[in-house]
Amino acid sequence: MALCEDTLFCNFPKCRAKLSGFAWVTACSHAFCDQHGSGEFSRSPAICPACSSALSGKLDIVRTELSPSEEYKAMVLAGLRPETVLDICARALAFWTYQVHQERLFQEYSLSRVESQLKQMEKILSQQTQSRELELNGMRGEIASLKRVTDEYKRKYSEVSERLMERNRQYQKLQGLYDSLRLRNMVVGGERESGGGMMRDVPPGLDRPMNPRPSPQLYGTRGEGDRFFSLEPDGPKTFFQFSSPDRGHSLVPKK
Repeated sequence: MALCEDTLFCNFPKCRAKLSGFAWVTACSHAFCDQHGSGEFSRSPAICPACSSALSGKLDIVRTELSPSEEYKAMVLAGLRPETVLDICARALAFWTYQVHQERLFQEYSLSRVESQLKQMEKILSQQTQSRELELNGMRGEIASLKRVTDEYKRKYSEVSERLMERNRQYQKLQGLYDSLRLRNMVVGGERESGGGMMRDVPPGLDRPMNPRPSPQLYGTRGEGDRFFSLEPDGPKTFFQFSSPDRGHSLVPKK
């Protein structure tokens, strides 16, 4: 407090500076710094900025030195009667007591304002904490839901990966079979090409000699011994060496 600090504060509402050097003191027991006192009390009529009291008397406003010299202290009360000196001291102490009381009231008012603001901030903080807690619970629920969805996707991905690996194994197996068959066909084709010119002219699949089979006997114009295709005298022939049937002969037996 001001008493403990052994100093006074300017009573101007927006100043509250520590008084030092010279100060303006009013009859209504208020003190102001030299800057605001000079500015406020230069007008007439003078009005106290703290309590709005009219200061029209000659000694209602006094500019005093807060740290007077030793000569001033020795002569200011010299020659006065003891009761006068005590009256002056009593009034000076009353002024100081009033200033200390005002400072205490101001500090209590400031404390009450701070406590009110603190309670308001605590209320706002509590509301924000509850809101954040609700949001946090919602986000936790969303995280749990997303985790379940992620686990489900992981399970599906694992199943798809296993099926893909199985398909790859089957593909590799089929690829190996295809490569072996291709290599085999290449070897067989090389052997065919090395066999001679006749093997080159014969289409694939027909390079083996065919066993001659007798043509079925039909009842035709040439008698019972005639066959579907007549063979040359030099013996049996292959499929491409058969002659075309005579158009003049009917393939359907006569009734």
